[in-house]
Amino acid sequence: MEYKHVAIEVLKYVGGKENVSYFEHCSTRLRFSLIDNSKADVEKLQKVPGVLAVKMQAQCQVVIGNEVVEVYDEVKKLMGDPPAGSEGPSNKPKQKQKIGSILLDFLVGVFQPLVPAIAGGGVLKSLLLLLSVIGLIDKEGQTYQILNLIGDAPLFFLPLLVAVTTANKLKVNSLVALSAVSALLLPKMVDMLSEGAKLFGFGLQNIEYAYQVFPAILTVLLYSQLEKFFTKISPKAIRIFFVPMMALVITVPISLLLLGPFGYTLGEGFAKVILAVFDSVGWIAVAILAAVLPFMVATGMHKAMIPYALSSYSATGKEILYLPASLAHNIAESGACFAVAIRTKDKFLKSTAISAGISALFGITEPALYGVTLQNKKVLTSVVIGAFVGGTFVGIIGLEAFVIVGPGLASMSMFISEELPRNIIYAIIGLVISFIVSFIAAFILVKEKKEDKEQEAFMNSIDTDKEFKSPVVGQVIPLSEVKDDVFSTKVMGDGIAVIPSKGELYAPVDGTIKMVFDTNHALGMETKNGAEVLFHVGLDTVQLGGKYFEPQVKVGDEVKAGDLLLKFDVKKIVEEGFDPVTVGVVTNKDKYHIKVTNQKEHVDNEDTLMVVTELGE
Repeated sequence: MEYKHVAIEVLKYVGGKENVSYFEHCSTRLRFSLIDNSKADVEKLQKVPGVLAVKMQAQCQVVIGNEVVEVYDEVKKLMGDPPAGSEGPSNKPKQKQKIGSILLDFLVGVFQPLVPAIAGGGVLKSLLLLLSVIGLIDKEGQTYQILNLIGDAPLFFLPLLVAVTTANKLKVNSLVALSAVSALLLPKMVDMLSEGAKLFGFGLQNIEYAYQVFPAILTVLLYSQLEKFFTKISPKAIRIFFVPMMALVITVPISLLLLGPFGYTLGEGFAKVILAVFDSVGWIAVAILAAVLPFMVATGMHKAMIPYALSSYSATGKEILYLPASLAHNIAESGACFAVAIRTKDKFLKSTAISAGISALFGITEPALYGVTLQNKKVLTSVVIGAFVGGTFVGIIGLEAFVIVGPGLASMSMFISEELPRNIIYAIIGLVISFIVSFIAAFILVKEKKEDKEQEAFMNSIDTDKEFKSPVVGQVIPLSEVKDDVFSTKVMGDGIAVIPSKGELYAPVDGTIKMVFDTNHALGMETKNGAEVLFHVGLDTVQLGGKYFEPQVKVGDEVKAGDLLLKFDVKKIVEEGFDPVTVGVVTNKDKYHIKVTNQKEHVDNEDTLMVVTELGE
């Protein structure tokens, strides 16, 4: 994948860096909080090579997959750092948003960045417990105790982590915000609170703020308003110390007197409500949540569960709804994918299903969802069935999770508990049930769309405008052999690949030019029957910056089969160290049946390479 090019295109189609008020990433997605959502061109975003899907909710979510970190780094470089103390337009949204969307965007922005630290520390603690149970480490020894403290640190200092993420989300000074929340955790402050301290004659409630999230959020919310207020009224000469001093001296006392106790009560109440709901509806809540998680993950709404999971964990030390349901769903995705891999005769789908199944088995479900599950209703049905049955089991036995991390094979230690020795056994049984049920369901339901005789009849009835001639002269290779995962796994679409011997790209069918990349190495066209075709000359050739490429068409041009679209210098491209393989893929493959028909070693632009027909014809 050409990370820099993907980053350039993504940033352009979200409306440019001036339209981004907040930017982050999770395990598979870039997450943009936009000033004006209407400036985001979702249709063009979805066509960017390397983008699997785009979801517009509270945030603009651009699904990249396993290479999201590399693309994120490139986007960050393009965005640069905002000038210190600037108050650009990013702080002033230009559109009216619904309260629900604003709240969800805020919560995701605050809680999502916390997950890696919390997951790392939590898994470390659970692995130490596992090692002690099997006798490989002495639980009373100092080595165990020190390592356990390391794992506990992100959770104990959760208020400080929340202070930083909240400050970053609100675009205020994160170090001063951190200082305000730190005052609640000072050892001497803790001692005074335990002894019945008073402030301005008012008694302070004895609260242990370690492990808490809502007191920190409320504290930083107040601080952000005071910072902005004092920045406006203070002379510039004294602003560097006056603003933080005044903000701190007001924020911390109010937090000790009001916000801290209120936030603590809010967190405790939140967890109690969830537990009460769970007690009343019981296992059915876990089963239903597991069954709907495919749709929640596909839309990004599952991230709204993170604040609940963290608050529940900080209040009770465990989580009994979302994570058990996630275990059932994640493993159901894996089971369905492996069934598809066995059933399908399509070697490209087989390869995609196997890699996606492995990812889901380890807790990352987006590749399975976008690559396999959402492409076929029967696969989706199988996942829902497996997740529901697995969720029913873990709900009935009351499975408890003790680490906030995506459940999967590598993180099963999250279910280990000294007080509940059978908990991990129940988790393993739930995993097996979810996998087997979804596997069997998919194996029974999923069938190849066409039998060999139907394929033959189909091939004999095609119209000429659906026959795709070779776009270049050269040697045909299977798409699976292209040394780029985006093309070889058919994530971008199905089609053909040719190693060119002549630097000319021709139109394989009649159509309209819809896109010519700025660097001229790729272009897109739409055929008369609506198929959207992307031509990509060479791998990573975006780095050439347009050298050795001469487009012969522009956006909007009507072309006939055989018309010259692009000239390029094969020899120069190879001399520069780039693979010249030319790819032609149908990007809206879900609407068309694609059949590669010519496996000759050498082809020219008179040879038919594939046939594309609308599904349902």
